[in-house]
Amino acid sequence: MLTRRALLAALVPPPPRVVVIAHRAAHQHHPENSLPAIEAAIALGCDYVELDVRTTRDGQFILRHDATVERGAIADLTLAEIGLPLATFDQALALLRRRCGVYVDAKQIDAPSLLAALRRHDMLAHAVVYGRLSLLTGLTAAGYPELAMPEAISAPVLAQNLKTLRPKVIAFDRRDFQDEVIALARNANKGIFVDRLGTDDNPTAWADAVRRGATGIQTDHPAELIAFLHKIH
Repeated sequence: MLTRRALLAALVPPPPRVVVIAHRAAHQHHPENSLPAIEAAIALGCDYVELDVRTTRDGQFILRHDATVERGAIADLTLAEIGLPLATFDQALALLRRRCGVYVDAKQIDAPSLLAALRRHDMLAHAVVYGRLSLLTGLTAAGYPELAMPEAISAPVLAQNLKTLRPKVIAFDRRDFQDEVIALARNANKGIFVDRLGTDDNPTAWADAVRRGATGIQTDHPAELIAFLHKIH
């Protein structure tokens, strides 16, 4: 005969597992947006790595947060002219394939090129894309609304984007991680990926995010967040 606790456990579904997103990969001991940082994030057991993607003048997709290098704007330089040993998006996707998801912070890449890269590495089902509205609209128009991850911004903006983009996951930061906006995403059965960076990247803020409905947390301290989540689940 089931005990009362066992009966309650059977009746009440467990809370969804919160996924860990390594901001610019696991860069505490490796250069950010680098292949070693990606490999380290995979080894830790992260669910996603967040990578910044830009396009060079000769159409190469590279990982770089900043828009410039010492020689000028990345968009105005070929990969050879940049001169820095930057990882390419294709190298990153090859490393991630079937091992970890990718959270694409699309700084500068168009929807067809992005879809082609994800398709080459069988990563269409293992990616979310954060970027300008025109890019996300392009992904939805191409038949991949589940890739588009708009910033929440506010309840009216989110309500509109839920209709037009039909996303699977909504991105939040400290400004828009507000109860009214969170409730709108939860009621629409959408994933809630929230940034806990800077002064918010600590156990107190992680616990608050989980309590308020986050299904994913982006962090600069993935090992510590993984350990924290293991303790509370």
